Amino acid sequence: MKRSILKPVTYPETELVILAGGQARRMNGINKLLQKFDNEIQLIKIHQQLKSRVSKVWVNSHRDHSIYERIIPSIAYFQDDEAGFLGPLMGMKSAWSHVGSDYVLFVPCDVTYIPKKVISRLHQAIQSHPLCEVAVVEINGKALFPFCLLKRGSLPKLTAHLDQNQRSLKHCFAEMHMQVACFKNHALFFHSINSFDELQQHQQLNFL
Repeated sequence: MKRSILKPVTYPETELVILAGGQARRMNGINKLLQKFDNEIQLIKIHQQLKSRVSKVWVNSHRDHSIYERIIPSIAYFQDDEAGFLGPLMGMKSAWSHVGSDYVLFVPCDVTYIPKKVISRLHQAIQSHPLCEVAVVEINGKALFPFCLLKRGSLPKLTAHLDQNQRSLKHCFAEMHMQVACFKNHALFFHSINSFDELQQHQQLNFL
């Protein structure tokens, strides 16, 4: 009997941008990327899980750059093109002035779960539609719009929405023939952490 040989999954060069440019108003302005939601600092957790599958790792943030470098000396970073905490859409638009690849995986700094094979599955989703410029992670039926793979060709639409003061990722992505990569995790209660109450509940559930 002839055995089939599994080929390694290949996809175009992809860089990683961790989105950490928000104000975290509901958490008194703390830098969520430097917090421990589980057993590790978020920056280390995200970097460790994805570094081997991307060509470069960036942090989109307006502060604490020296701390990032001290934790992970190879980390790169950039600030938003415009000041004022204009949301993840501005972080995504700003990224294209810095990255060298034509594909970027964006991951929010407060994400609690990163699926295995997330990059290859997102690339498959983009390739499934000839006009698609963005693929979004969907976990347990919920689309996580900031957790996405974008093509460089998305830049004009990102810029146009920001110029119109329209900062909704959902509305912007709707014009990009958005596709989704679906994942399941029935033990997951919080996709991201947005308050101290959620953080406390998340930590309690993890230790049950």
